[in-house]
Amino acid sequence: MATQASSAPVGPLRRVPVQGRSLARVHRMLDACASLVDEVGYDGLTTTLLAERAGVAIGSVYQFFPDKRAIVQALTLRNLDAYVARLSARIAEGALTKWWDAVDAAIDEYIDMHRHTPGFRALHFGDVVDLHLLDDERDNNAVIVEQLGALMVDGFGIADTPRLRFALTIAVEMADALIKLAFRRHPDGEESVLTEAKEIVRDYLYRQVA
Repeated sequence: MATQASSAPVGPLRRVPVQGRSLARVHRMLDACASLVDEVGYDGLTTTLLAERAGVAIGSVYQFFPDKRAIVQALTLRNLDAYVARLSARIAEGALTKWWDAVDAAIDEYIDMHRHTPGFRALHFGDVVDLHLLDDERDNNAVIVEQLGALMVDGFGIADTPRLRFALTIAVEMADALIKLAFRRHPDGEESVLTEAKEIVRDYLYRQVA
């Protein structure tokens, strides 16, 4: 199940596509990037390979992106947008009545992206490439913490305090490490490790936030 935003990420782009054809071309490049990093990894990715896979001229690649890092950055931002949108939709639907349900959902969505989103298992949220791929000033997990914190505050009325942000930081780091362990042990994620990860993170946050 590939995820694709309706608009292109702005951050790493040399110029923002304004026409439909240009936007579609950028998304083809990002889709090509996702499939290629699954096949050859970040180190094996080249702009030439990407242009061939996307069916565009190499000049079209450089028209929008200065290098392969920028392309991967744009793909990672697109994945982050999709992740947050999926969580936001589940909260808005009312199916997640308590904040700890949202914690379970956040982990479930992260696992689902590992299993089904092209390129995600190879890149995660960018740490494979650069710990500051999502933001020059903060590490990638700090960006995730900010997004999750906003969802919990807005969706469940939890007080936005330094303690909450600290607890989410610990929780995100634990979940990230344990989910990576699960996928090292089994291609689809070892269920026993994933189940343990959810219980550990939920119990920790409940003690800190409840």
